[in-house]
Amino acid sequence: MGISYKPLWILLVKKDMKKKDLMESARLSPTIVARMAKNKPIDGSTLERICAALQCQPGDVIEYIPED
Repeated sequence: MGISYKPLWILLVKKDMKKKDLMESARLSPTIVARMAKNKPIDGSTLERICAALQCQPGDVIEYIPED
């Protein structure tokens, strides 16, 4: 599987935020959010903006799931 953004979606629920809120606070385009919804890679600067907006660490946003 590779990279999963499941921790991000869980974090948003815990913070009572919607994807739209994340897009505004981290200055994300709808395309980036759509890529994350499909577990596609994002660049480091995008991850940095997400972590800054949510006051969290990269491990709170992504997880690595080894392929079988």
